Amino acid sequence: MLVVMKFGGTSVGSVAALENVVGIVARSVQRGDRVAVVVSAMSGVTDMLLRGARQAVQGDTETARQLHREMLRRHKEVLDAFLSDPKVHDEVLNAIQSFLNEFDSLCHSIKVLGELTPRALDVIAGMGERMSVRQVAAILESRGIAARALDATQLIITDRNFGAASPLMPQTTRRSQEILVPLLDAGIVPVITGFIGATEEGIVTTLGRGGSDYSATILGCAIAADEIWIWTDVNGVMTADPRIVPDACTIPYLSYIEVGEMAYFGAKVLHPQAIRPAKRAGIPVRILNTFEPEHPGTLITREADGGDKRVKAVTAIRGLSLIVIEGSGMLGVPGVAARAFGAVARTGTNVLMISQSSSEQSICFVVPTQDAPRVLSALRQEMERELERQDIENITAQDNIVILTVVGAGMRGTPGIASKVFGALGREHINVIAIAQGSSEYNISIVVDQQDADNAVRALHAEFGLGTDAIGTTGSLS
Repeated sequence: MLVVMKFGGTSVGSVAALENVVGIVARSVQRGDRVAVVVSAMSGVTDMLLRGARQAVQGDTETARQLHREMLRRHKEVLDAFLSDPKVHDEVLNAIQSFLNEFDSLCHSIKVLGELTPRALDVIAGMGERMSVRQVAAILESRGIAARALDATQLIITDRNFGAASPLMPQTTRRSQEILVPLLDAGIVPVITGFIGATEEGIVTTLGRGGSDYSATILGCAIAADEIWIWTDVNGVMTADPRIVPDACTIPYLSYIEVGEMAYFGAKVLHPQAIRPAKRAGIPVRILNTFEPEHPGTLITREADGGDKRVKAVTAIRGLSLIVIEGSGMLGVPGVAARAFGAVARTGTNVLMISQSSSEQSICFVVPTQDAPRVLSALRQEMERELERQDIENITAQDNIVILTVVGAGMRGTPGIASKVFGALGREHINVIAIAQGSSEYNISIVVDQQDADNAVRALHAEFGLGTDAIGTTGSLS
């Protein structure tokens, strides 16, 4: 079997975690699998790199120097634990030191220029992965597993949208086939940087935060992997956030559509874009726990058996504001919504949910709270004449709201789901501020006040019986 395994930051963030990574890869190789590994930066390293760069633009490079020392200490601690050969140890440490020296130089340049461009930010943000692959490949080699460190800049070709680049799949597929397949056929484990790619001219780009998941599915699609395994620090995708719902449990099976809905509406296990290449190629994706590798986790396929579970999960997105445009002069006037969302689009803001009254006298939509002030400004400027004439009476923002989403493919065509949602919330005396349901019927999204959110999640989780794992298991990996 050809498997692409992705290991997240916590999975490669400590000596104990890396011991588990070695064991997982070794077992798969011993079974005769061909394995490609995608790794994130050590946990916390990307944040340190970005912090150093952002302090530099303020004229502070001392922070970057301090972070340099801390990152070097963390990597050296791992290398000291695993690499007994002094030559190999020093080669890897020198490579990591070289990246950190480059980080210092870039931060100095940023300080001098007083500017941090998206292109420079991508170069700096991707350094954690570039250090990590050299470390992980050397550790695997030290345990007798043939491995090769590779920068994804050689493999994943993207557009020039720095900070959130999109892969150019024909070029990426060609490069990946040319470089990875011969290594895999020779029994070598490629250890590849997550998160980063490069333009056709070789300029470093990133796929967005959390993009290592995306890297794994892009590469899995490019080399026609049999499965993609995302190793993280939880036992698969959960029915709800276990910090809020103590009896939340693993969902054994999900469809591509369901996990896409969950990722969009707040589930943190999988990058929102990551499922798209796997869905396109029909490659199963498993979400697994590095720290409990025997747990079967969650299996994601085109069609997922949900047993009798119409609803699979309850998710929540926080840190949001509800923008409301209202006025009797909007009634029957074409183009108001188009102008409103055109103004929002010009601010570069992502709209997470939209609801409009049937009377056409109000439109409301949800945006991240940090974007709300500039959205309000743009809307008031766009609708200045309507506000003067009182055709539009108010454009307001309500902060501290949360989108709760009930997700499940089995909801489609099933009567009574919405009534159960409102019944559960009504019994808890929770006010619903707004509601939206997609035409696909795979989710119902509601807006509630932040102070009611945790209670609402627990109420909905209990209402749909999600605390009992009655669907089965995904099967053994052995």
